[in-house]
Amino acid sequence: MEKNLIKTTGYASAIAVLAFNMQGCGKYEDGPGLSLRTKKARLVGDYEVVRIGNQNYPQGGYSLEMEFEKDGDFTFTYSYGSYSYSYAGDWEFSSDKEELELTFGNTLEVFEIKRLTNKEVWIEDTDNDEWRLEAK
Repeated sequence: MEKNLIKTTGYASAIAVLAFNMQGCGKYEDGPGLSLRTKKARLVGDYEVVRIGNQNYPQGGYSLEMEFEKDGDFTFTYSYGSYSYSYAGDWEFSSDKEELELTFGNTLEVFEIKRLTNKEVWIEDTDNDEWRLEAK
């Protein structure tokens, strides 16, 4: 009985130390602190842009969408009423996975990742405008 108590106490202590050490260890400023999904698995999917800077979307019939595919393909679509146009390109993480690099033709746009979950992506452009995306 005493052996099991010591063993249980040891496990509980190890878990507590691990949990304490992992607080604040998240890679991104706004989280998550811990995820069982890879960064790529969290990013891949269809998103609606809900805010850029202090502008909320959709607004006035104008909406923006982004799609990140597993193979690195990327599509940015803007729509206004019945009109819709898409730009295709490629995406990849920077080597330290703190930035998202989007390439359209010969243009490279770099965004700092602030939050990356499977339902939300918050990225900041070079003008310091924060883009908030929500999974569709």
